[in-house]
Amino acid sequence: MEHVHLAAEEDDLYSGYNDYNPTFDSEELDNDAGFQQAVRTSHGRRPPMTAKFPGTAIGGRALGTSFGSRMPMASSMGRPMTGAVQDGAARPMTAVRAAGYSSAMTRGSTFDPLGQSKGPAPPLEGKSEDTPDEKVKILEKKVNDLIEESCLAHGHGDLQLSLDRAKEAGRKERALVRQREQSGNADHINLDLTYSVLFNLATQYANNDMYAEALNTYQVIVKNKMFSNAGRLKVNMANIHFKQKNYPKAIKLYRMALDQISNSHKEMRIKIMQNIGVVFIRMGQYSDAITSFEHIMSECPNIKTGFNLILCYYAIGDRERMKKAFQKLICVPLGIDEEDKYIPPNDDTHANLVIEAIKNDKLHQMERERKALAEKFIMTSAKLIAPAIEATFAAGFDWCVDMVKSSQYVELANDLEINKAITYLRQRDFNQVGAVETLKTFEKKDSRVKSAAATNLSFLYFLEKDYDQADRYADLAMTADRYNPAALINKGNTVFVKKDYEKAAEFYKEALRNDSSCTEALYNLGLTYKRLGRLEESLDCFLKLHAILRNSAQVMWQLASLFEMLEDPHQAIEWLMQLITVTPTDPQVLAKLGELYDSEGDKSQAFQYYQESFRYFPSNIDVIEWLGAYYIDTQFCEKAIQYFERATLIQPTQVKWQLMVASCYRRSGNYQKALETYKDIHRKFPENVECLRFLVRLCTDMGMKEVQDYATKLKKVEKMKEIREQRVKSAREGSARGTRREGSASSVSQPEPKHSPLLAQGRDSGHSSHGTSAKGERLSAKMRALPGSNEPYEASSQRDIDASYVDPLGAPMERPKTAAKKRNEEDEFADEELGDDLLPE
Repeated sequence: MEHVHLAAEEDDLYSGYNDYNPTFDSEELDNDAGFQQAVRTSHGRRPPMTAKFPGTAIGGRALGTSFGSRMPMASSMGRPMTGAVQDGAARPMTAVRAAGYSSAMTRGSTFDPLGQSKGPAPPLEGKSEDTPDEKVKILEKKVNDLIEESCLAHGHGDLQLSLDRAKEAGRKERALVRQREQSGNADHINLDLTYSVLFNLATQYANNDMYAEALNTYQVIVKNKMFSNAGRLKVNMANIHFKQKNYPKAIKLYRMALDQISNSHKEMRIKIMQNIGVVFIRMGQYSDAITSFEHIMSECPNIKTGFNLILCYYAIGDRERMKKAFQKLICVPLGIDEEDKYIPPNDDTHANLVIEAIKNDKLHQMERERKALAEKFIMTSAKLIAPAIEATFAAGFDWCVDMVKSSQYVELANDLEINKAITYLRQRDFNQVGAVETLKTFEKKDSRVKSAAATNLSFLYFLEKDYDQADRYADLAMTADRYNPAALINKGNTVFVKKDYEKAAEFYKEALRNDSSCTEALYNLGLTYKRLGRLEESLDCFLKLHAILRNSAQVMWQLASLFEMLEDPHQAIEWLMQLITVTPTDPQVLAKLGELYDSEGDKSQAFQYYQESFRYFPSNIDVIEWLGAYYIDTQFCEKAIQYFERATLIQPTQVKWQLMVASCYRRSGNYQKALETYKDIHRKFPENVECLRFLVRLCTDMGMKEVQDYATKLKKVEKMKEIREQRVKSAREGSARGTRREGSASSVSQPEPKHSPLLAQGRDSGHSSHGTSAKGERLSAKMRALPGSNEPYEASSQRDIDASYVDPLGAPMERPKTAAKKRNEEDEFADEELGDDLLPE
C-alpha cells in the first residue's frame, strides 16, 4: 500500500486529472508488487463492477467482495475510490445513478430503463363532486356559461333567447347563494358574479322593451351598497325613462348619475350632459339645452353637440349666436389623419404594400364615416340657417360659403353653391339670377363640380322641355365625368324623347355599368325595351328592379302591364293585387283590375273593383260608362241613371249621356220623366235627330198635341242633314276630279298619325287592340242600340240590352297615378331627381 497515493484536501477536488501521473504507466506494472499481489488474490479474479473511466460513481454504493461485507476499497493504482471516505469526509459523487443501472439488477434480468414491463399506469382517481366546494364551482361555471350564451344570442339578434338565458342565469345564481349558505360559506359570496347576472338581466329586459322589469332590476343593483360604482347604472335607468317619454324623471336620474361620477371621468360626464341637453330639446326648454351644449363646446367640443346647439339657436331665432355656433362647428377637430398619407410613393415597393393594406382597413373606414358625418352636419346647418341669418336667402348662403372656404372643409364650398341652386329650383326660381345662373358659374371649375352642375342644368332644361339645351348640358356633364351615371341617364332621356330607343338603351346600360345600383337607369332601360317590343328583356329589368325596390308602385304596375301584353292575365292580376296592398286607394289600379276580371268573364269581381274605383275617383268616364252598362245588363235601369247623370255633369256638351239618361227612364217605365228629359235635350241640342224621333214617338203614343210640332222640326232637321251630306259628298267628288285632272296615276296613301315627341302625350303601342278606335266603336254601338223611329218605345228585348252593353274601357294605362306621386303619362321614365342624389359622393 505504500504506492497508494491519497488525494489531499484541496478546494477543487477535480484538479490535477489532466496531469500525467507515472502511476498510470502500464509499462511498469510488471514491477508493481501491489498490483501483482492484487492479481493473484480473489480481488483480481472477480468481474469488474466499477466504471471504466475515472471519476464516475455507482450511486454511492460501496464495493465489496462475495466473501465479506462491502467496504470501500482504494484503487491499486492510488486513485481514490468513488464515494470513499477520506479523513472523515465523504467525497462528493459525480452522478446520482448510472443510466439503466439498478442495485437490484441480477444476472439474466432484461434491460428496461423505462419500466415498461410493469404494465400501464393505474388510472387517476376522480375527484368527488359530493363535496360542497365542488358543487359551488360547478354552479359558478354554469352561471358564467349562461351569461355568455345570453350575450351571444343578443349579438345574433335573438332577443327572446337572450332573455331566457339571462333569467336562467339568475335562477342558477340564487341556487348558488343557497348552496353557499348551506355549506356555511355565506361570507364568501361572489359579488362580481351576482352583479353580472343582475346587470345582464336588466339589459335583456330593456332590449325586449320590458321597461318596468328592467327598472326594477336596475333598482336592486343601485340600492345594494355592496356593489361599487353602481350609481352609474342610473344612466341606463334614465335612458329607459327617455324611451318612455318620461323626460323629467330622465333628467333627474341623469343628474344623479352625474353627481356620482368624479371629475376624472371627463368623457363620461360630457356624454351625460349631452343626454341632458337632448332631453331638454324634447321638452322644448331650449334655454336649458343651450346651457348644457355651451358647456360641452367649451370643455370638449364635438360635431353632434355643435349641430344641436345650432338647432337650439335656430329654434329661439338668435341670428348672431347662430353665426357663432356655425363658426364653432366648422372649427371642431375631427382627430383623423390626412388623406395624403394614403397616397403611395412610386419608388418604395414596401411602402406601397403597407399603404395598400391600410387603405381600406377598419380605421380608415371609421375616419371616412366620421368625416362624412361632419360634412353632413355642416351642410344641413348651412341650409337651415342660411335663410335666417341674413335678410335674403342668397346673402345667408353666401356668408356660409365664405365661412366654409376659410375652414378645413374648403371642398364643401362648391357643394354648398350647388345646394344653393337646388334651393332656387325648389322655390321655382328658374330665372337667370336664380338656379340657372348659379349653376352656370360652375362651368369653369374642376371636373367633379362641373359635372354635378351640368347634370342639374340638363335635368332643369329637360323639365322645361328645352331638349336641345338639356342634350347640350348632358354632353357637358359626360365630358367632365364620363363615369357620372346621372349624366348618362339625362343623356339617354334626351335621346329617348327623340324616339331613338336603341341609342337611349346604350346610355342606360353604360350608367348601369358605372353604378349597378342606379334604379333610374334600370327603370328607364325597362321602358325602352318595352317601346322596342322586347317584352321579355323589359320584364327582366323590372323584376330586378322589384328585388331592389320591394314596395315601388310604379314597378309593380309595369310588371302587371307587361304580363298583360304577354297575354298572361292571371300574372297581371297577381301583380295588381300586390300593388293594391301598397296603394289601396288608387282608382286607376282598381279600374284596371276590374277590366282584367271583365276580360276573364268574372263580372261580379269586375263590378266590385269598378265600384271601388268609382268610390275613390267618381269622375272617370270609362268607369262610369261600364257601371251604367252593367246595371242595364242586369235589368236595374234605375241604378244606371245616377251614373249617366254624373257623366252628364262631367261632359255637359256630349248629348249621348243625356240620351242614355232618357233611355233609362223609358226602359224603367217612367215615360213622363223620359219625355221631360227628351224635351230638355231638345232645348239644348235642337238639331239632334235621335232626340226628335223619340219625342215624336212618345208624344204620338201619349196622345199629346206637341207631336205635330216635333214632327215638323224632325223633317226640317233631316232635310238639313241631307243637304249637308250632299254638299260634303259633292265637295269630295270635286276634289277627286281635280286630283284625276292632275294626272295622278298612283293612289293617295293615307298619312300616318303624327305622334307627339313628348312621352306625356302618347300611349304605349303594345295596347293597339284596346286603343281609342275601340272606344269610339263602343260608343257608336251604344248609340245604335237606342230605338229607332220605327221601333216602339216600350221595346226592351234582350237584343237591345246586349247591344247597349259592351266593354266600356278604353286603352289601358301604363302606370298608376298614385296619391304619393302622380304622373301625367303612362310611360314616363324615371328622371334624375334634384337634390343631393345628383351630387357626386
